[in-house]
Amino acid sequence: MATISSVGVGSNLDLSSLLSQLESAESAPLAALETKAKSYTSKLSAFGQIQSALESLQSAARKLGDPALFQAVTGTPTVSGILAASSTDASSAGNYNITVSQLAQSQSLIAKGQATSSTAIGSGKVTIDFGTISGGTLDPATGTYSGAAFSADIKRPSKSITIDATNNTLTGIRDAINAADAGVTASIVNDGSGTPYRLVLLSKETGEASSMRISVDGDAALQNLLGNDPAGTQNLKQTLAAQNARLDVNGIAVTSASNTVKEAIQGTTLTLVQTGTTGLSMKANTASMKTAISDFVKAYNALQGTAKSLTTYDADTQTGAALVGDSTLRNLMNRVREVLTTPQASGTNEVKVLNEIGVSFQKDGTLLVDSTKLDKALESNLAGVSKLFASATGSTSGYGKQLDSLVDSLTKTGGSLRVASDGVTETIKELDEQYDAMQTRVDATMARYRAQFTQLDVLMSSMNSTLTYLSQQFEAMNATASANK
Repeated sequence: MATISSVGVGSNLDLSSLLSQLESAESAPLAALETKAKSYTSKLSAFGQIQSALESLQSAARKLGDPALFQAVTGTPTVSGILAASSTDASSAGNYNITVSQLAQSQSLIAKGQATSSTAIGSGKVTIDFGTISGGTLDPATGTYSGAAFSADIKRPSKSITIDATNNTLTGIRDAINAADAGVTASIVNDGSGTPYRLVLLSKETGEASSMRISVDGDAALQNLLGNDPAGTQNLKQTLAAQNARLDVNGIAVTSASNTVKEAIQGTTLTLVQTGTTGLSMKANTASMKTAISDFVKAYNALQGTAKSLTTYDADTQTGAALVGDSTLRNLMNRVREVLTTPQASGTNEVKVLNEIGVSFQKDGTLLVDSTKLDKALESNLAGVSKLFASATGSTSGYGKQLDSLVDSLTKTGGSLRVASDGVTETIKELDEQYDAMQTRVDATMARYRAQFTQLDVLMSSMNSTLTYLSQQFEAMNATASANK
């Protein structure tokens, strides 16, 4: 059988063009499915934009829903460099006079010098515990106590460290103490003398109760190096005494084991830097509150703008955005606005609606902040503004908490936005499956047409060949007949 390299060649007919027209006709439903899928993809993308805008609003609302925001107080010292202050209790606002007479510090002990840091010293068990040194006197020259007592801190259990042949050098002892996490930092200093290598032990915690007592159960060399009982034999020299911070706050004496002093002023943390006297002005941090409210308004307006752009209709082109007429978005926006327009529980000095603090709805649906009115509300009725947005744990009042909860209900599994998005996703999946099935049918139909056209081409080619042969034979016969006449 004759073969055809290109359809239409054998029959001399424009079968390729005919096949293309047939394929276009068969593929028309595919184009319709593709257009429909693009429409749903645009809708899914639009729902994603709405969810993103809602999450931004939720983040801003969650910040406002935290009562701690409205408890923030900023401390400003009149003399810099003595202390810093911060508070999470609005009741701490006021003016204070503070004198820091002593800073808390850690105890530091230093051992006798060694000729090298790598020579074996001795073995045994070293036990470190902490407590308070009381009574007696300290010799500044030797750094040792006489007549003192040591009271162990029962809240801090002692820690034992084994020193053996694997770690009995000065370097090994240092590393063993550090690895034991015994509340002590060990290091080696070189003092430049004939026996320059000296082990230094520094308590990790400050305060009088962090003085060290070190007992050694082992050979004499290790005992002579580390054994140190403030109430007995002391082989280490104290270079820094463990001490508490001491300060006076408006005439009240305060002591602290740390330079981070909490609750000397209610809800306030004082960070001591150096000794001295300073005034301290504690004022509510209304700037951070105002910023949080402004960010909330911006987030709401961004959501409003996104919703508007996704529901616009162009009358000139007669085309609409992805969510024109969408009930999910319409209901969602109504619920958000409903939360923000529902008055909060009223009471003495309580704020009920946003307009009372200078936040009001405009004709286009956006919110606008009257900065002057907001400043006045924060200054004169901070507690009322706080309750407008936030509430105690377990309560559901406050716009911040209510919007946070609403967004959760909209976007979680079973929420209206999630259901709508999942529905569109499922529709796109079904359209993809329909498209693939239809494409398979179109491909099969075109394959059948192509096979039929090829057969036609072969048949026509064969018939044309036969016709040519017969024509040649008839011509030859006519020529012979003419020649015989």
